[in-house]
Amino acid sequence: MLNILVCIKQVPGTSKVEVDEKTGVLKRAGVESKMNPYDLYAIETALWIKEKIGGKITAVTMGPPQAESIIRESYMLGVDEGYLITDRRFAGADVLATAYTLYMGIKTIGEFDLIICGKQTTDGDTGQVGPALAEYLNIPHVTWVKSIEKADEKNIIVEQDMAESTAIVKLSYPCLITVDKDIMQPRLPSYRKKLKTKNKPVQIITFEDLADNNENNYGLSGSATKVERIFPPETNVKQVMMEGNPEELAENILDILKQIIQDPNLPR
Repeated sequence: MLNILVCIKQVPGTSKVEVDEKTGVLKRAGVESKMNPYDLYAIETALWIKEKIGGKITAVTMGPPQAESIIRESYMLGVDEGYLITDRRFAGADVLATAYTLYMGIKTIGEFDLIICGKQTTDGDTGQVGPALAEYLNIPHVTWVKSIEKADEKNIIVEQDMAESTAIVKLSYPCLITVDKDIMQPRLPSYRKKLKTKNKPVQIITFEDLADNNENNYGLSGSATKVERIFPPETNVKQVMMEGNPEELAENILDILKQIIQDPNLPR
């Protein structure tokens, strides 16, 4: 029976999110949120493995108190237990600080055979938290997993998408994988499970619960990268309406292209 951990995250449910110009982080207060879409595929993968060989699935997320809602959503999908890692001192974390906080939180929770992450989040899009977490845990990992070829109580065999090729990789537990959206079709939340788990507790982990209480390792202080500047992209578009037959239009477009080549400062 496998002990499976799924890392999930709450992300903005809209693209209309303001950015704090001083810190370079998203202003999430008052913004509609949802579970990161790729994490739904991670949960479904964990459920599929559990149904095949048995096991227990734990979900963990790092975020503000309202991120508890995605843990409860994971209960409605079939997750057995959930943890929320939350503290103001974790705010503003980059990839490195986020992975380290998750690492410390996981060490507080216990040992796991298999850790599954979505390949990336829709707010950060780095795809780096999973691999960084595996490095902190000192366990092997495979990213961009597109299918599970075989899983038993000792090993898992996965197919990795390498863009222009694929690789079949066999991993022994403990290990970590990040999964792509084509791996499986996520199931819908169960209303019956919602009623059954409405009083199910979500375990809270705060800064004081972690073995490392050095604040410089978390949040903005523990972030190795900083956003230098946030600004809207400049628009430099000139629209030209042309009429005529195909031959005339082709000649006009060719003339414009010649002008652009000769003068790169013209609007494109």
